[in-house]
Amino acid sequence: MADPTPERLEEPRFRPGHESEGKPAALIAWGLYILSLPSANLLVIVGLIVAYAGRSGSDGLSRAHIDAQIALFWSVFWWTILLWIGIGVCVVAFIAVPPLGVVLVPVGLLLGLGLLFLTVWFTIKSIIGLFNLLGDRAP
Repeated sequence: MADPTPERLEEPRFRPGHESEGKPAALIAWGLYILSLPSANLLVIVGLIVAYAGRSGSDGLSRAHIDAQIALFWSVFWWTILLWIGIGVCVVAFIAVPPLGVVLVPVGLLLGLGLLFLTVWFTIKSIIGLFNLLGDRAP
């Protein structure tokens, strides 16, 4: 029997950062982002960790999705902080000067609706991102 040539013994190796390495991380992160709503936003932190962990090993379309996931998280995070600060200011001002309640209560309710809108937008954006990744489209 003939000796196998060295080419047959070598298995194909992907270079670091091959596009197929990042796709599972991107899929998992989108899934965790979608499940963040029923988990009281606990799974979104896990999704962010998965995105950061998969970032270095991804390239191309997968990297674009992971970058979009990270950007989405941080934009929603800072908008959430801003809205909660606004709600806190309304509550403190209402306690300090109750007659201002005529103005502060509607403003506080609008800020609360802003939080609801932000949560729904985050979930819809994550679902669209998942469908785009499954269809091999940009985020």
